[in-house]
Amino acid sequence: MRKVLNFVNDNKKIIIVVILIIVLVGTIYFINKAADKSTAATASVADKSATEVKLTGILSSIDGVGATDVMITEGEKGVLGVVIVCEGANNIMTRNNILNAVSTALNIDKNLIAIYSMNN
Repeated sequence: MRKVLNFVNDNKKIIIVVILIIVLVGTIYFINKAADKSTAATASVADKSATEVKLTGILSSIDGVGATDVMITEGEKGVLGVVIVCEGANNIMTRNNILNAVSTALNIDKNLIAIYSMNN
């Protein structure tokens, strides 16, 4: 035990430097990890097309729809399909309003639109 205390007393500066380096590396690691999470969240919003963003806003403003997420699949000849996930999808009138709004907004057949209830 005495040898350990003598070693610590003789090498205080080195031990302090090593501890500071460990703290610095840990801090950098956690800062980078937090930055990666915020970048991923930003990327998911950036991946949305302007049409998806507009449609999400329109649908969210319809009475009873609530929180909404929209995905539009497009091909060479236009819209291939639309998936809508929203809080109000359990209500038949709300579903009908969503179906009519999306069909009209995108000028597509209603059979290309799928509406699902959001997981609460």
